[in-house]
Amino acid sequence: MATEDEVLKLGRKLEKASKSSSVNGMDVLKALEASKITLEVLTKTKIGMIVNNFRKSSNSTPESVALSKQLIKNWKKLLPSDTNKASGDSKKTPEVPSEPSEAQPVKAVPQLQRTPSMVTGDPVRTKCREMIETSLRGDGDLPDGSGSPEILAASIEEEIYKEFKNTDNKYKNKVRSRVANLRDKKNPALRENVLLCSISPERLVKMTPEEMASDEMKKIRQKFNKEAINDAQLAVSGGTATDLLKCGKCGKRNCTYNQVQTRSADEPMTTFCFCNECGHRWKFC
Repeated sequence: MATEDEVLKLGRKLEKASKSSSVNGMDVLKALEASKITLEVLTKTKIGMIVNNFRKSSNSTPESVALSKQLIKNWKKLLPSDTNKASGDSKKTPEVPSEPSEAQPVKAVPQLQRTPSMVTGDPVRTKCREMIETSLRGDGDLPDGSGSPEILAASIEEEIYKEFKNTDNKYKNKVRSRVANLRDKKNPALRENVLLCSISPERLVKMTPEEMASDEMKKIRQKFNKEAINDAQLAVSGGTATDLLKCGKCGKRNCTYNQVQTRSADEPMTTFCFCNECGHRWKFC
C-alpha cells in the first residue's frame, strides 16, 4: 500500500506539472495509477482534488485528462459500499452528465424527486437528506468522476442520525452546519472533496467548523487568535508598573510590563511592555 508521504510527494509533483511543463504530469499519473491507495490516505492527502485540478490545467494533454478521469473513478469506488443500504436498492444510480444537453438549459435545475435512498419514513430526515443533496449539487457543475449527490447525501444524513439517534435540535444544527459549509461559494474545495470522495461522509460529519472552513477563513481566524493572545498578554491590569522602562514613542517612563515564556524553558522570557501615557506597545527579550 502507498504511504501518505509517498502520495503527498507525487501530489506535489503533479501540482508543479499543472504550473510548469518542465514536469511530466503523465509520468506522475502513471505512478499514482500503479500505487495502491487506501481511503484514509486518499482523504488525508486530498490527491483526488490535486488530480482534478491538474486535469483542468493548461498543461494537461488528452491522454493525461483521460487517465485523470480514470483515476478519480477508481478512487470513487473506495467509498464504503454501505452507502446504498439506506435505499435497499443495489442498482447503480445513473450519473449526472457533466454538461447539459440542448434539452437541458444551463440555468435549469432539475426538481428533486423522492427516490428510495431519500425516503426514510421520517419526514424530518427525508427533508434533511434533500437539503444536503441540494447543497452538493450546487449549480449543477459537478466535477468529473464525482459520486452520486443523492447517495452521498443519504450517507451523510445517516451518519448524523447515528450520532444523535433522534432528530432533535442538535441533529438539525449539525445538518444546517454541513449544508451551510457545502453551499459556501468562497469554499468550493469542501464540496468538491466530498463529491470526489476525498472526504468521506463519516469524516465530514465529524469535522469541526474550523476544519471545514476555507484556507482564507483559517488564516483570518489565526490572525484574530494571535491578536487576542497579544492583547491578553499586554493588558494593563495584569502588568507590573515600573519607571525603569522608557517609552520609545513619547519618552515617558509611566509603563507596565508582563513577562511570558514564549520559547523553550532554558531560554529567557520575553518581556511585553505597555506605555500608560500614549498606549505604545513593544517587546524585548
